[in-house]
Amino acid sequence: MKTERMYQIIRRPHVSEKTAMLQADSNQYVFEVRSDASKGDIKRAVEGLFEVDVEQVRVVNVKGKQKSFRLVPGRQKGWKKAYVRVRGGQTIEEVQAD
Repeated sequence: MKTERMYQIIRRPHVSEKTAMLQADSNQYVFEVRSDASKGDIKRAVEGLFEVDVEQVRVVNVKGKQKSFRLVPGRQKGWKKAYVRVRGGQTIEEVQAD
């Protein structure tokens, strides 16, 4: 897989309090990914970009929320989130939450 395609699949890391706890406790990292990416695509992209061994990939479709702006109702876009577990003893330094 080409590096350009890997960057298209893995959009950005999702950093929150929950993901920081996952990193510390169970060596899992959370990424926002393309909505049409499969688990196999995500695994190959993470292994290629960060040079780690991926044990497991879980995928969640996050639904967009109903919002209003100046009393005009609207809807945010939905997105896809991937929980990636890497092999014990390995870390992704670029995504570490402090």
